[in-house]
Amino acid sequence: MDEKNILINHTKTKYTNEKKGRFYNLPKLIVAVVGRPNVGKSTLFNRLAGYRFAIVEDTPGVTRDSLYCEAEWSGRTFTLVDTGGMVSDAEKGSVVEEVQQQARTALKEADAILFVVDAQEGILPDDLAVADILRRTKKPLLVVANKVDDFKNLSPVYQFSALGLGEPIAVSALHGTNTGELLDRLVEVLPLVEDKDYGEEVVKLAVVGRPNVGKSSLVNCLLGQKKQIVSDLPGTTRDAVDSFFRFQDRSYVIIDTAGIRRKSRIAEPVERYSVIRALRAIDRSDVVLVVIDATNKISKQDKRILGYALENGKAAILVVNKWDLVEKESITMETYRQEIKQAFPFAYYVPVIFISALTGKRVPQVMKQVDKVVGEAKKKVSTSVLNDVINEAVGISPPPAYKGRRMKIYYATQVKIQPPTFVLFVNDSRLLHFSYRRYLENHIRQSFGFEGTPIWLSVRRKDRRT
Repeated sequence: MDEKNILINHTKTKYTNEKKGRFYNLPKLIVAVVGRPNVGKSTLFNRLAGYRFAIVEDTPGVTRDSLYCEAEWSGRTFTLVDTGGMVSDAEKGSVVEEVQQQARTALKEADAILFVVDAQEGILPDDLAVADILRRTKKPLLVVANKVDDFKNLSPVYQFSALGLGEPIAVSALHGTNTGELLDRLVEVLPLVEDKDYGEEVVKLAVVGRPNVGKSSLVNCLLGQKKQIVSDLPGTTRDAVDSFFRFQDRSYVIIDTAGIRRKSRIAEPVERYSVIRALRAIDRSDVVLVVIDATNKISKQDKRILGYALENGKAAILVVNKWDLVEKESITMETYRQEIKQAFPFAYYVPVIFISALTGKRVPQVMKQVDKVVGEAKKKVSTSVLNDVINEAVGISPPPAYKGRRMKIYYATQVKIQPPTFVLFVNDSRLLHFSYRRYLENHIRQSFGFEGTPIWLSVRRKDRRT
């Protein structure tokens, strides 16, 4: 799988606990899809994810890496992890053993497990070996009997009750049969874990970026003390860590995370799940500080990290670190700023700060910019003023016609902050072309700013006669 699939857009949701009568902001949970080779794990992964992320072939052992993406069902979102087949006789030092290690790491990090078996082949020795491993994890687990052709005769499915892991669920991942029932059961067993609630007055910062760009050094500089381990070796920080601090009478929580490196360079299985933890940190944050190294070229992974934050509605700041190491004769701040503009065309509204976390130069500007983008993300625009701006935009450049029809905007209103979200009520939502959506977004930015924060624009059909 291409490394871009590490960074998949998803939406935060809320879940109601009726017994306690309150809402929980749920952190994303990890669901591992495991089993012996060739039982249809990747097919099930693709079916549940709603997209063909994993390679599917009839040859056993095709999936050699753990693949992951975001999935959603009944208001619960989770990170779905596909793993390589687990066998009982892996030769030491072989590729198969490496697959085993990654699968075991997936089990260690998982909050729930889908154990896939083959209803057509029945229980094999490798199934028994995997079941023994899963039994010791003591985690929520569902046995998924795949490749069921006849749902009127489920006797081949019931034999898997002998594994002692609960009642098996019959599915056909290839045809999608009964996968809805599987997802219903999965949502039922997913743990209800409350995320840390610091209150609305506390600003949560996620410090993210590729390994060895100086994230921990920046955190230490902001905190004024060495709370994180700082090392020249990439990958020192393995877990996301929260640190509470105050700056100019305002409270913050800063989350230092492991480096997000390109998938082809993630050598250790534990680093794969450091990536997931870093993405979780972005999900929990109000502002994302994307740290890049001024001494290295801007990479595709830098773009993906920032893109992930913006797609998830997070305010962001690009922090160019190690500026003290750049030879100013060969490159100036303005030259580098132009390079950033070309590298991140989708993030033209994101502020850029040049710092040296080692010397502390310009680091105070980071917190000033944080406060600014938080204010922009929380900005509210009155309906009357917003409609004046939209009408002005339409007057300058009317919506393009499509098959003889033209979209009419009746009125607009802001419905949400963080990120600022606007709804346009129109005659036909299908007539809004993406280029005209971009035009309206740009016009809104020109009028109201919204520096550092994405803005979301949606359309709803409204009958003019109502």
